This record gives sequence, structure tokens and C-alpha cells, in this order.
Amino acid sequence: MTSLFTSRISRLVASASLCLGLLSSPAGAQQPTPDSQMAANPRPGQLVPSPPELAASSWVLMDAATGKMLVEHNADERVPPASLTKMMTAYIVEQEIEQGNISDTDQVSVSENAWRTGGSRMFIKEGTQVSVEDLLHGVVIQSGNDASVALSEYVAGSETAFADLMNQQASRMGMNNSHFMNPTGLPHDDHFSSAHDLAILARHIIGDFPDHYEVYSEKFFTYNGIRQPNRNRLLWRDPDVDGLKTGHTEAAGFCLVASAKKQDTRLIAVVMGTDSDEARAAETQRLLNYGFRFFQTRKLYDAGSVLNEARVWGGAKDTVRLGVQDDVSMTLPRSSADDLTARLNVPENLTAPIQAGQQIGKLEIRSGDEVLGEQPLVALEAVEEGSFFKRIWDSILRFITGFFD
Repeated sequence: MTSLFTSRISRLVASASLCLGLLSSPAGAQQPTPDSQMAANPRPGQLVPSPPELAASSWVLMDAATGKMLVEHNADERVPPASLTKMMTAYIVEQEIEQGNISDTDQVSVSENAWRTGGSRMFIKEGTQVSVEDLLHGVVIQSGNDASVALSEYVAGSETAFADLMNQQASRMGMNNSHFMNPTGLPHDDHFSSAHDLAILARHIIGDFPDHYEVYSEKFFTYNGIRQPNRNRLLWRDPDVDGLKTGHTEAAGFCLVASAKKQDTRLIAVVMGTDSDEARAAETQRLLNYGFRFFQTRKLYDAGSVLNEARVWGGAKDTVRLGVQDDVSMTLPRSSADDLTARLNVPENLTAPIQAGQQIGKLEIRSGDEVLGEQPLVALEAVEEGSFFKRIWDSILRFITGFFD
């Protein structure tokens, strides 16, 4: 009985330590500090200035790792996306390639409809055949409306059918303020998106198809003897910028979705409705500069890190190791990254069997009383059901210890 009480007290002490954020952390990671070490008043170095006011109609700054919005202004306002539409066109083509439905070496026959499409062009010719890879470059780098139509017809049979795929993808991604009528972004009353939605889309492009993302950083593409530059000026001005896409129509103004990475921090900036090519680049740069100056991504825990052991009743083993399946990273104000605490929320009574990877509780990352983020807490190992006599014995122990709860 003495050993039972000792074990129980040890578990309570461990739980108390976890609630204070004293979790083991991987090498090089920032260990959350106890609540008692948090400053009662902010130190001067903890202050973060207000984000810049941009000469644009709407904008967002998003952390690519978590999808957290760091800065926003009219983020969900529905606006014409112009050629930013082609990000969704490219995403669907990249998905089709990844799923094996098409190949980047497939030859696409250029229809009269694609050839006649106005606006920015890749300069493909009716009746010729162009590879999917070249057309994808034409969409992303040259913003070719003709290339976009050719790909849409190849993938779905028509622009209308392809637009249906675009809207299905938008719904799947949670792009709640987007609706697409064509693969090009040419004006239509029912064709719209928002700065927030376009940041969501950019995050999917970067995260879902990293092997294809490189095309967004290419500065030039030559087809049919015509060499055209990428319209994203930031690719020339900022070595940390590696994508994504520009857009412009009279109704939309000049727009830009850009992503940049410094060390472990990747940010996505979306700026809509500026009045010139130069303005969209300059305002997007201001937003990115602000983000990298005052925020950083910190890796807190490695995938598979053991954060605690919990009592299991009726199992072949008495405890199960708990941790996280994926790396836990957060983008935070630089000055507040040292003032974090962590808390594990675990059910009091766990009963076998437990499967490896089964969610057991939650890991909360906090700053003071504010919950900054949550991650599933999972079993890092399986615990099989114990023998009949083990289950009976645990039932007796559970009944007895219940008197002391």
C-alpha cells in the first residue's frame, strides 16, 4: 500500500510540474518557463509596434507553419483576384501530377479557344502541342491566360468544368470567401476571393507540393523564342523571397502574394488593391519586413518527444508514454518567445487497450492566461489489454484509490 501511495504522489508531482510548463524539450528548442518567472510588467524589449498601414485595400501576413494570422486588414473582404486566380489553377494541375492522373511530360493540344484568350500570354499557337511542364511555367511565370485555358481544358475538358474543380478545392481548403468562374482571373461578377483565402491557398501550394514550388521563384521563362520575366519584383530585390504570384486588372488594382523564409520562419504576405506595379512590391516588402523584424518561429518540441507518462488501468503495462506526433513550432513576437508555459490536459482515467497514435489529450502553449496554440497529445506506444487477473486487480486498486481523490 505504501508503494501505491508513493507512486500516486509521484504522478501528482509530475502533473503539477507539467502544468507549470516544465516539459522536457528537444536539443536547441526553447523550453517554456514557469509562470513564476514571467514578468509582472512588460519589459521594454517586449513591446511590438503596430503593423504598418499600407496603401492597399486589404492585406494579411500569415505564418506559413501554423496558418496563424499575424497582421490583417479587411482580410475577408471579397475582391477580384485577377491573375492570383492562377495559383489555384496551378495547384490543381500540380495535384493531378502528384496523383498520377497526368504527367508533366504530357503533350497538350492547344485549342482555338486557348489561343484566342486575351490578356497576358505565353504565346502558344493553335494546333500545336505543348508539354504540361511548359504550360505550368507559362501560368506561374508569364501569367499566361492562354496557358491557363489550355491546362484547364486538358485536365477537365472545359473552363467551366475546371472552375467547378477550383471551387471544390476552395471549399476543401476553407476558402470561405472565394468563388471561381474561370482559370485565368479575367473579370466576372461572380469571380472573387479575399486576402485571407489567397494566403490559405499559398500555404497549401508551399506545403502540399514542395517539389513544384520551385517554379514560383524562377525569374524568367522562354517559350517560342520569347523570353519573359516573372512579374514579382521582390524576386530581384529580396533574396529571401521565393514566390508566389502577381495579379492586375482595372477592377482589382495591382495585387501580390509573396512568401519569404529566414532561418526557420516562413511568412506569407498578401496585398490587394494597390495603384501600381511598384506599389504592390513596396507595400508587400514593408509587410514582410515588419513580420521578420518582430516575429520568429520557434521549434518547441520534436515529433515523438516524450512529454509525460500516464497511468493506464487494465493494461498489460501500467503506464503509457505521451507526446506529439508532429514537430511543434509557433511563430510569436520575438520578445515573448521566452515567456511561454506549457500545460498537458490528460484524462484522469485511461483504460486499455490504447492504440499507438491515439489522441489522449491536448498540449497547450500559453503566454500568461492566453492559449496561443494547441496540439493533440497522443500515445507514443500501444498498451494492450491486460490479463483477466490484471484487469480485476486494477479494478480493485482503482476502487480503493478513488476514496483519496
